[in-house]
Amino acid sequence: MSAGWLVVFAKRPQPGLVKTRLCPPLTPEQAAELYRCLLADALDESARAARALALAPVLAVDPPEACAELAASAPPGFRSLAQRGRDLGARMTRVAREAAAAGASCVLLRGSDSPALAEATLRQAVHALAGADVALSPDRDGGYGLVALGARALLRGLGSPALFDHPMSTASVLADTIQNATRLGLRVAQVVPGFDIDRFEDLRWLAAARHETATPPCPRTLALLDAHGLWPPAAAAREASSSCCAPGRQEP
Repeated sequence: MSAGWLVVFAKRPQPGLVKTRLCPPLTPEQAAELYRCLLADALDESARAARALALAPVLAVDPPEACAELAASAPPGFRSLAQRGRDLGARMTRVAREAAAAGASCVLLRGSDSPALAEATLRQAVHALAGADVALSPDRDGGYGLVALGARALLRGLGSPALFDHPMSTASVLADTIQNATRLGLRVAQVVPGFDIDRFEDLRWLAAARHETATPPCPRTLALLDAHGLWPPAAAAREASSSCCAPGRQEP
């Protein structure tokens, strides 16, 4: 067995092709820049976690021709591979199969739009695999931002039918994955939940999360939202109130 893989699923930050549900009120250019920051923050945090957890960092890229472009902007140590498959579930299965074929002891698959997904959650998922085959970090929208696969999941969950053979981007993704895992005889654990940024209103969760820790794991994303005033009205009011009431607080 080789080291486990920590895989970040990423897209080229191209206006009109990423974070389209944020538009409006964001313009396609603003949405693409926001995604660029989300991705950069996710890669930095994942690089730190990979070192701490002795995992091999991998960047799974869509579209395939953007592999060299995104790899050039990733932290040192990342290898890149192309996402291939008819949908996200098929692409996740394919990447996990590549990891299993390479002898990986476990595989962690994470998205690039979960700004509060920190090393502590990744560590918790790895530890959960001591007693489970699949560990999931649920999102608030019924999905999940992280799935960890242990040895039995890599052996039994990637055939046909596979663990991820169900529709993605729905409100039942978490439940569907758990149901498939149960049918495959895999033990499932859930770790600390998080959130991703799909809609403009989702930014309110990030506004709340930044005050829960002294060092939020997404400094570029926060700086962009602050500099351009891209917060939803309720979140913007919270930020203004926090700044007035806590003069000693330093922005990332």
